[in-house]
Amino acid sequence: PAPTPAAPSASASATPARATAEAVDKSSDKTAANDGANNAATNKAGVRWMWPAQGKVSAADAGAVTKGIDIRGSRGQAVKAAAAGTVVYSGSGLRGYGELIIVQHNDTFLSAYAHNEARLVKEGRHVDAGETIARMGNSDTTDVMLHFEIRRNGKAVDPLQYLPNR
Repeated sequence: PAPTPAAPSASASATPARATAEAVDKSSDKTAANDGANNAATNKAGVRWMWPAQGKVSAADAGAVTKGIDIRGSRGQAVKAAAAGTVVYSGSGLRGYGELIIVQHNDTFLSAYAHNEARLVKEGRHVDAGETIARMGNSDTTDVMLHFEIRRNGKAVDPLQYLPNR
């Protein structure tokens, strides 16, 4: 199993993904919007969330250690910060995530962006919501995709509960 991404100051714990049929049904036929009303930021739990990439969404593998969503797209496609924050990790040192960026939004929330072809931001840099932070790829996976996670107090939560409806 792949390790759980965590910022140095966050306490992350590996939690098996519990993808239910309902979650897969809700997400499998949706396509993330690139802009416009469907991608409008929503304020949930003190963070204004928006979709990080355009593409077809699927729930993460039910057998995976990670909890999150996979957004399928094209190689080189823009990956955007889902909310404003500070980059606390930009590297490839966590097995199973490939080229990974982790953004800390506040004391409670982190977001993780995995399997990138190129990382465009360095640790310590502030990023704005919607700012391009990476290019989609297939590092450490077979398909071109963005694996996206939101972590609340170090524990993975379902991103679909925080991202705006599309």
